[in-house]
Amino acid sequence: MKASDLFVKALENEGVEYIFALPGEENLDLLQSLKNSSIKFILTRHEQGAGFMAATYGRLTGKPGVCLSTLGPGATNLMTPAAYAKLGAMPMLMITGQKPIKKSKQARFQIIDVVDMMQSVTKYTKQIVNGNHIASSIREAFIIAIEERPGAVHLELPEDIAQEDCESHVFDVVGHIIPKADEVALDLAVDMIHQSKKPLLLIGAGANRKVTCEALRKFVDETGIYFFTTQMGKGVIDERHPQYLGTAALSSNDFVHAAIEDSDLIINIGHDVIEKPPFFMKPEGKKVIHVNFSPAEVDPVYFPQLNVVGDITGSVFKLVEKIQKQKDWDFAYFKKVKIEVGEHLSTYFHDERFPILPQRLVYLLRERLDSKDIITLDNGVYKIWFARNYTCYQPNTLILDNALASMGAGLSSGMMAKMLNPDKNVIAVCGDGGFMMNSQEIETAVRLGLHLTVIIINDRGYGMIKWKQEDMGFDDFGLDYNNPDFVKYAESYGAKGHRPNNDADFQEILEHCLTIPSVHIIDLPIDYSLNHAILNVMLKEKTEKL
Repeated sequence: MKASDLFVKALENEGVEYIFALPGEENLDLLQSLKNSSIKFILTRHEQGAGFMAATYGRLTGKPGVCLSTLGPGATNLMTPAAYAKLGAMPMLMITGQKPIKKSKQARFQIIDVVDMMQSVTKYTKQIVNGNHIASSIREAFIIAIEERPGAVHLELPEDIAQEDCESHVFDVVGHIIPKADEVALDLAVDMIHQSKKPLLLIGAGANRKVTCEALRKFVDETGIYFFTTQMGKGVIDERHPQYLGTAALSSNDFVHAAIEDSDLIINIGHDVIEKPPFFMKPEGKKVIHVNFSPAEVDPVYFPQLNVVGDITGSVFKLVEKIQKQKDWDFAYFKKVKIEVGEHLSTYFHDERFPILPQRLVYLLRERLDSKDIITLDNGVYKIWFARNYTCYQPNTLILDNALASMGAGLSSGMMAKMLNPDKNVIAVCGDGGFMMNSQEIETAVRLGLHLTVIIINDRGYGMIKWKQEDMGFDDFGLDYNNPDFVKYAESYGAKGHRPNNDADFQEILEHCLTIPSVHIIDLPIDYSLNHAILNVMLKEKTEKL
């Protein structure tokens, strides 16, 4: 069998549905092999678009998404999606081409050491030097990509190796069971919880990767312990639950941090130090139990007193069996925080000023979307407002990245979410800065015939950095720019462009976009004037008074 045919056969054996790609001449044998396969080939307009789609596929399915690029500049353009997948624990396989390795074809033209380059952003990277190694290399790559913590892997297929004749054997896809936590560790955790007076539950990204909803909901219902989430842990438990205190969108000085400060024990389910810290540990402060697939990575702000290592779902179910409600648990302060959170978050929900406030946008989207519908976010200060104010009813219905936190991923992740969930409304919310980093993928979305709504939050500047700039007392300098006419820009790709003039107009346009199948681009002016006053000043003052 031709090596490129075997490569595709091995991918089919792994159940690969899509390959997202921007190929080059070094990939042409593989491209021809894909033409005759069951795998859907999705051509993108930039390697980042391909990588972000593959990573989002991995995040939403638990199976590695696959993307393809050529050598040199194509491979370097995959570095950001690779880091996005590695830090965000999204299984992904990157395939890159290379010049022939048995003889020189074009001297050193476009050649860099891609395998060495990929070392820092992957779990596994390898150049295939013999066609007979293809099947085992792909099987190994898929195993490593899926293993906790999931992440990116990379295989380089040189042009001359792709053309070789080789054996046609592929390996059986064999899964594995994640070991259960040790009973001694579980008993120690139960003792710490029983001895605490104000235990608090934290739900992190690791709990969102597996089917932990039932276990954690049972934990909260049977113990009555209050909970909060990290940004990437949102939705594991329906956030309308009476014990939900909020999302730690900031690292300190928010209402949820008042509850954290008052607690004496944090039961941490699925969080690790790669996601931005939801709180800071102190040497003489509260204790933390780390429940995860692997032990905690010790950091100056995170050093748990106990590790419960093993399958998270099994660990939580075991804790539920062993924990008994304690009469001296005191949740009175948490109840007070819960009331304050509810009043604070809803303050601007009905403010109809225009340009729109981010809180109002969050409210309108939550009111319009069903529990199963999906919002994907790019990266900007609006992400904080969505993390704090958007109530998730189901897991993975607010797709955001709080690990690499790269700009430019929101549109591609929205496209992937829609491809996987054609029966659901999907809205990609992007800042004007992040949107323009990969806006060319509008053409891909139109070509694929997706029904997708993209809301561009337009403040004509890098709003997150402007917010930080103001908080640090610096002058407003160097972060403003001009934008194209987004309506005309959308129409030039064959999408539908919209620009609301007031709050009611936006609501009408939103309804139209969600009802009429097309790629819709909404140019929405945003009012960020309250960011500093609320997030930097008022929150600190209010939490200190609680």
